[in-house]
Amino acid sequence: MHEQLNLLNADLDAIIDASAPAEPQLQDQPDEAAPRPKYYPIDENMARRAHEMMSMRDYPENRATNEYRAAVDKAASLVERCKAATSPYYHDKLDALLDRYARRLAQWTNDYNRNGASCPSVLVSGGSNFPVKKKNRQNAREDSLWQEYKTIEAILDKIKSTGSGPVDLADPHAREMLTDQLQRLQNQLDEGKAMNAHYRKHKTMKGFPGMSDDIAAHNDAAIASAPAFAQRPMPDFELASLRGKIKRVQARMAELDRLQAQQASPSAAEEHDGFQIVRNAEQNRLQIIFDGKPDDDTRQALKQNGFRWSPRSSAWQRQLTDNAERAARRALGLD
Repeated sequence: MHEQLNLLNADLDAIIDASAPAEPQLQDQPDEAAPRPKYYPIDENMARRAHEMMSMRDYPENRATNEYRAAVDKAASLVERCKAATSPYYHDKLDALLDRYARRLAQWTNDYNRNGASCPSVLVSGGSNFPVKKKNRQNAREDSLWQEYKTIEAILDKIKSTGSGPVDLADPHAREMLTDQLQRLQNQLDEGKAMNAHYRKHKTMKGFPGMSDDIAAHNDAAIASAPAFAQRPMPDFELASLRGKIKRVQARMAELDRLQAQQASPSAAEEHDGFQIVRNAEQNRLQIIFDGKPDDDTRQALKQNGFRWSPRSSAWQRQLTDNAERAARRALGLD
């Protein structure tokens, strides 16, 4: 078990570029750098039995708990880094993912040790009357446990990706983040155009404001070695890409304006025979609420048009966009 959890910790190191002592001591005080995460109980008696089934050496006190807590602490450090880089809108989700990781890792650790304690190694028990079938069942269970561990490890990927995609328009900080994106993109575009103008006039980047002679010389060499269509500080395709990004951010801001206008003066639900269409600006969802359960063909049409059933809202819904409006009318035969 010790070797397997060392592998687990190595996986976490690769994800968050952190390291921990090989045998950390059981911690009673929280880390001053971040709030201590919630730990779930580890069955040390089972861990000891699993160790004794595999090794003649003594079991170090609290080793399974220490290794589990070290892994959770690394995940907690990852969460704190993500919080520092994302909107507070995502912080509750990050906390929930960390708790899920800690809970599932504790359950997995106990299950792994329980399986390890179910049959001894032949090196411990000897080959006489060795329970081969029982050992085969144990090995098969271990394989399934490692498949399950992959799903637990995937929680770390979810933590890393939280808040890194497009700005959620339901985020109270959405306008602030979109404005910042727009300003940064516009600055890049303006600087690129200014560098192109400077190079076109002087045939060198030397003398460009804020650029040292060494960097200018490096840029001149890069420009000279580029293909003919790209022999300028910022080629046309890069300028076009920036303009495209600016237009997309501006479109998102316009969409946010529409959502906030709907939220300030929400329109009444659109009533139809057997269902209603609700534009829920607060949740940023277009919702279809049926009087009863829709038939199979209707449910299939909704799924094909991107709608998913939400038990919490008792509605078929998707993100509130112009495309969603068209998809709803298409799925319900309202065109």
